[in-house]
Amino acid sequence: MNKLHPGARWLFRLQAFNSLIYYAFFITMIFQTTQIVKENSIIVPIVYAVIYSIISALIISEIYARMSYTRWLYEINNKVIKVEHGIIWKKYTSIPFERIQNIDIQRGIIARMAGFSSVNIETAGKSGFGGGQGNKQYHGEGYLPAIDAEGAEKIRILIMKKIKQTSKGGQGL
Repeated sequence: MNKLHPGARWLFRLQAFNSLIYYAFFITMIFQTTQIVKENSIIVPIVYAVIYSIISALIISEIYARMSYTRWLYEINNKVIKVEHGIIWKKYTSIPFERIQNIDIQRGIIARMAGFSSVNIETAGKSGFGGGQGNKQYHGEGYLPAIDAEGAEKIRILIMKKIKQTSKGGQGL
């Protein structure tokens, strides 16, 4: 099984931090309300809440990024594309070439800075939405979030060749 581009860690860090910072601030503010009542000042507890929120979100984001990176694997063999990912709940996807409808290669600003591309393999009859908290991005069934730029193009060419081979083999039906 192949691993993602090492730049995927930055993508995972930013996604986790974006999701966690709001929750961390809210939870910290709940714990700081007792201090607000005691001191009659709102400035100090808010400063502490912001500092604790940022530190806790950074720590949790780093743990999440490392765990996600090591657990996101893919493989392309002669018949299918296999993708597995997940920290707590593992998801195993096996995509036959005859079901593939489209292959998109995307490079956002983070991807360009880190030197990777996202490969989105769309299949017939399956769609999904990825992202979290207000970030509803479309992801196909075979989503690979970080592949080096040359590797992404090689994957696209390889899959297109496999699709042509399987369609030629199935024309006799």
